Amino acid sequence: MNTGAPTMNTAGLATVRSVPALRKQLRRWRQDGDMLALVPTMGALHDGHLTLVRHARTLAERVCVSLFVNPTQFGPNEDLAVYPRDESGDAAKLAALGADLLFVPAVEEMYPPESLTRVTVPGLGDMLEGEYRPGFFTGVATVVCKLLLQALPDVAVFGEKDYQQLLVVRRMCADLCISTRIEGVSTVREADGLALSSRNAYLSAEERQVAPALYRTLSGVVAGLRDGADPIERAAWGEAELLRAGFDEVDYVAVRDAETFAPWPGPSRPGRVLAAARIGRTRLIDNVAVA
Repeated sequence: MNTGAPTMNTAGLATVRSVPALRKQLRRWRQDGDMLALVPTMGALHDGHLTLVRHARTLAERVCVSLFVNPTQFGPNEDLAVYPRDESGDAAKLAALGADLLFVPAVEEMYPPESLTRVTVPGLGDMLEGEYRPGFFTGVATVVCKLLLQALPDVAVFGEKDYQQLLVVRRMCADLCISTRIEGVSTVREADGLALSSRNAYLSAEERQVAPALYRTLSGVVAGLRDGADPIERAAWGEAELLRAGFDEVDYVAVRDAETFAPWPGPSRPGRVLAAARIGRTRLIDNVAVA
């Protein structure tokens, strides 16, 4: 196990692969009075991830990016084995942005054989994504909790594309008295509205033409809500619209309170319209604010 100084990868970015090495480097920066921002990722970085890193640079003197494909948030029939991985390419992108440190732990580093503890967020973690991907948010909450305790950053940056995940992480930090500030960053989109995602690489050319209908449909749901439409009826319209547009299956279209995730009570509260739908072998998620 490397517990000493970071190594330099081929892109010239300092890299550590063990928790002791991570803590040793971060301790030096804290002693210098530097604030630390953490950007947790699973790699295969696209401009959505890089936007998080750019934002992190505005928040702290030092930016650490973690790259870890977390097995505990994948179900038995999901895409863990084929999830895209490109450490050298990711490192080059991060080095170009001036990231300070890359943390790339092995599975055994994050989940030693004797590891037993898991973190759950009941209720919030059981609905929508939690319902359709049982155990997903337990995996997310556990790995994020570990990363936050390993790095003890002043702020951690997450994308709003995974909006329910953002709320789960915030709830976990509040409940466990983790002092890290959780910062959300607006979803980055292609010119046609498709939210950037590592899983977009799975789309065929034909499926890629259909995929932007997800954002268009959610925007249509929001437009109806602003005109006074019933949230349940508008969500049902959204599901039907996605199927008409060429999606093969819709897991959900839901209108929720943006802070509590309860059913949206109306314009007196901030809202979010969220959806998950499948096209071919690819499952896409997205959300749009009701403002």
